[in-house]
Amino acid sequence: MKYLLAFFMVSLFILSCKEEKQYSSIDPVNWEKRTIAPSGSDSMIVGSTYLSVYSQIYSQTEHVTHDLTATVSMRNINRADTVYLTRAQYFDTKGNLIRTYFNRTIYIAPMETIEIVIDENDKEGGTGANFLFDWTAATDSQEPHFEAVMISTSGQQGLSFASQGIRLE
Repeated sequence: MKYLLAFFMVSLFILSCKEEKQYSSIDPVNWEKRTIAPSGSDSMIVGSTYLSVYSQIYSQTEHVTHDLTATVSMRNINRADTVYLTRAQYFDTKGNLIRTYFNRTIYIAPMETIEIVIDENDKEGGTGANFLFDWTAATDSQEPHFEAVMISTSGQQGLSFASQGIRLE
């Protein structure tokens, strides 16, 4: 009986300890490797792009939601020029800032794609989440391209759709 009680107490203690949820999309290590000092060149254009992202969508009624995994692609569509991102901010449905992925200049090499993955269990964004990206590029080059692909699978059913970034003036 003594051992059973001790086992019960240890089990209760272990079950009561909650681990803080960790999402793969928040890992800063990847961004640190891409950090670069701003060049300060006058031949750069500066811009911002808005991208809608859905971590949830409504299903059947406005009271039932379906969770999604979102892959946010940041693409350099130039063959020779590097583009630079200076900030990536993720907002929820109500416009509240959830997190800033980086606010130091990072690079995207020519024809390279880098990604942020919003895990299916990361529901903070809700049904109307969005990103704002600030970027710079050489005056005679293409602007970076931003796209999100949302997907979910359950059994033999699958759901997927995409959205594209819109340049803000």
